[in-house]
Amino acid sequence: MTMKTIKGPAIFLAQFAGDKPPFNSLDAICGWAAGLGFKGVQIPSWDARLFDLKKASESKTYCDEIAGVVARHGMVITELSTHLQGQLVAVHPAYDAAFDGFAAPEVRGNPAARQAWAVDQVKRAAVASRHLGLNAHATFSGALAWPYVYPWPQRPAGLVETAFDELAARWRPILDVFEENGVDVAYEIHPGEDLHDGATFEMFLERVGNHPRANMLYDPSHYVLQALDYVANIDIYHARIKAFHVKDAELNPTGRIGVYGGYQSWADRAGRFRSPGDGQVDFGAIFSKLTRYGFEGWAVLEWECALKHPEDGAREGADFIKRHIIRVTEHAFDDFAGAGTDEAANRRMLGL
Repeated sequence: MTMKTIKGPAIFLAQFAGDKPPFNSLDAICGWAAGLGFKGVQIPSWDARLFDLKKASESKTYCDEIAGVVARHGMVITELSTHLQGQLVAVHPAYDAAFDGFAAPEVRGNPAARQAWAVDQVKRAAVASRHLGLNAHATFSGALAWPYVYPWPQRPAGLVETAFDELAARWRPILDVFEENGVDVAYEIHPGEDLHDGATFEMFLERVGNHPRANMLYDPSHYVLQALDYVANIDIYHARIKAFHVKDAELNPTGRIGVYGGYQSWADRAGRFRSPGDGQVDFGAIFSKLTRYGFEGWAVLEWECALKHPEDGAREGADFIKRHIIRVTEHAFDDFAGAGTDEAANRRMLGL
């Protein structure tokens, strides 16, 4: 197993894009990010202030221009994201109203048209990623079974199986387009998605025939809030981890509130997202594991914090990631003590 130095620091731009400078254009926001020490940007493909997905899927020239804008600031594009569009590939009717705002205005209020639009968007992201020379793509799976995650009354037999059969049927043609374009789909394993832990990822993977492009975006914060062992998760799934969000979290249950949050605001929940270094995630262990397993991707800051200002989180996050990246060694620490023995000497040492 070949160790690799993780690339970074990079930043996911979704939580920072806005209508005021420097957050309202790709050029300006890249200048801001570069000034903080970031080397890469993960671009939300739905944000027209930063990126035109349709144009990117149809024009290599446009993609070259976008890459040039980023490069002028000494950075590169790490991945495109279709988190919002991926969510719309599979929506339970209970969430139609809540998720309608993620879609283009012309398909809102029409679930079938909205889904077709979402599928087209994610397929376009595969082509755009190839045009940009990227090999991984960040997204969500969407969810059909999520309303039944902790059910009363009990789920009827076959409900979950039917939901995952349908989810896989919707994604299989999309995954094939990513295969044609040489790009991995990295599903962010996330509560609210049908793919929210290792077991559900495996259920999906089985149904898409262990598709080589069906992979994971690893974000330990979502595992902390589920009380799932996020370090052991890397041991199990490292071969499928193709993207990495650096986001912290804490879970501090009390006599009043636990994992489910009590319908409280983020600041008042037992489980809260925090800026890197402010929560409970052992990032030293995570960076060590990913390095040991040869993760070749980027460490991408995703800022979501219940307390800290985003610009402070970004500034501190760049340095945090930089300090955690392990430059891999080219030789063992005890090489100096090598005796230069040969097979004959080895046999003598064993008394043979």
